[in-house]
Amino acid sequence: MTGGTLDFTCPRCSRPATEAFYGPCGTCRTTLRAVIGGEARDVEVGDYEPKMNVTPNAVATKD
Repeated sequence: MTGGTLDFTCPRCSRPATEAFYGPCGTCRTTLRAVIGGEARDVEVGDYEPKMNVTPNAVATKD
């Protein structure tokens, strides 16, 4: 380990790599982003509606 980098074998392509963190090498990361990377998208989530079988507790409804 020199200067905050690790020397290891890339787990994806089995070539020697020197990176800051263990994982796919820079070439493999670039390839993975191009092949399986996608655009971020907004996901609409409906409002929470409690189930009909849920009843308020007795202490909260006490007069």
